[in-house]
Amino acid sequence: MLAAASAYSAPKTVLVLGDSLSAEYGLARGSGWTQQLQQRLQQNKVEATVINSSISGDTTIGGRNRLPGLLQKHRPDIVLVELGSNDALRGLQLNATEQNLQAMIDMVKQAKARVLLVGMQIPPNYGADYTRRFAAMFASLAKRNQVALVPFFMDGIAADMSQFQPDRIHPNEQAQGKLLDNVWPHLKPLVGLKK
Repeated sequence: MLAAASAYSAPKTVLVLGDSLSAEYGLARGSGWTQQLQQRLQQNKVEATVINSSISGDTTIGGRNRLPGLLQKHRPDIVLVELGSNDALRGLQLNATEQNLQAMIDMVKQAKARVLLVGMQIPPNYGADYTRRFAAMFASLAKRNQVALVPFFMDGIAADMSQFQPDRIHPNEQAQGKLLDNVWPHLKPLVGLKK
């Protein structure tokens, strides 16, 4: 029994594979939500290391290409996939974005790690159909693959321009805690904490 308990609480590695929303774009280094995640894990006495491998401007194909090397190097227990927004901003085909996300989920599972897929939405100026299908894609992938999902990463922020940098795209420093709050309930069970 003791061995099982200690194995369950073994130190974990959490890999964040994201774009500018997770890469501290326009923020002071160390002030982004991923750094705050490291602190929250420590406050909750979870032995875990957060590795932020996010790159501003990254797309799902970029993440798909980078992921094998990251899995090999870091051997994470949990991978947060926060990608897709730049695909939409560039008007890329949704089926290609979905295939790339599926490939990343498959890779993480093959590496015996757990996936937390981070759902995104886009402004309606891309057309109602594209906007709806883009948002639905994350829930569909999570359900089909039985992986954890953050329903909408920017929930509670998206409509509040005071939470954004002057470019009106990237959340500012004060919004980082809210981003973490949106992720946290879905990450907690993966690191062994009760919901």
